[in-house]
Amino acid sequence: MNKKPTGSRRLLLAVAFCLATCHAAIAFSAEISGAGSTFVYPLLLKWADTYHTKTGQRVAYQPTGSGNGVRQIKAARVTFGASDMPLAPDELRAAGLAQFPVVIGGVVPVVNLPGVGPGQIRLTGPLLADIYLGKIVNWNDPAIVALNPNVSVPNLKIVVVHRNESSGTTFNWVSFLSQSSAAWKSGVGAGTTVKWPTGVGAAGNDGVAMYIKNVEGSIGYVELTYALQRNLAFTAVQNRSGAFVEPSRASFSAAAAAADWTQQPDFYQIVTDAPGENAWPIAGVVFVLVPREAKDPAALKAALAFFRWALNEGQADADAEHYVSLPPVLVRQIEAYWDENIK
Repeated sequence: MNKKPTGSRRLLLAVAFCLATCHAAIAFSAEISGAGSTFVYPLLLKWADTYHTKTGQRVAYQPTGSGNGVRQIKAARVTFGASDMPLAPDELRAAGLAQFPVVIGGVVPVVNLPGVGPGQIRLTGPLLADIYLGKIVNWNDPAIVALNPNVSVPNLKIVVVHRNESSGTTFNWVSFLSQSSAAWKSGVGAGTTVKWPTGVGAAGNDGVAMYIKNVEGSIGYVELTYALQRNLAFTAVQNRSGAFVEPSRASFSAAAAAADWTQQPDFYQIVTDAPGENAWPIAGVVFVLVPREAKDPAALKAALAFFRWALNEGQADADAEHYVSLPPVLVRQIEAYWDENIK
């Protein structure tokens, strides 16, 4: 027969309950904050929502552009930064940071042309460079018409749209243009910001997508999910093998397959203009930046737990948002890197 707890036993039970509930609260009291890449924002939003549902841990992320994400993590204002441009190992060491990839996606040219749907217009790297250099100013330019004999290309002025802030999406875009055009490489170059020869600026992937949606004759570049969400017409692009490919998880995967991460210090690697007949030529990798020694160890530990879950169990979310998950062997390499480089 069970006995009712005595007064002292009731006190002990109450203390034990308080310790258990307080411990549970402490487990999720560390605030995870991040900032940077708009390229990865749709997926990070999905990951954060799923992770909160499963664990109760919240992840706050501000899609302010890769350049700002790098500045924020260098200044220790956030738990992690996200950038579509990797930092060189020397810069990482100087800033006391570590970096690792989390997902692969693709930058896609998008257009607003009457009667032209997704994948119907073909463009090459040199043509895209000439458009962004301001050398080709009309859609019925002979070079575009010759490449698209079966498409009724309209007689419209080209409105060039680019990012107006420091952007990893821009970095991958202009890296591809630099690889495609000597004139672009020598005259403009690559970086998260460049001196644009022509065009109008918009903020974030979403800002570019909204501009393209509303302005006839415009062309811009966004991550694929933004194009699909806004129902924008993306173009097919010629890759290094000479094949015209459309953006998709399959063509992003083909580009990712060419990457060898085993010899890359701090995972530093750029995957634009990848070889392979089916490879999308403007693929991009999203990197997460964290301190090697955190001012808030609990928050960093919680952030790594989040990314461990994302890399191992968040694959379905990545697939649903049109990104390419990292292969298991690379995930194991990343986890070993954490053990070796992050305290």
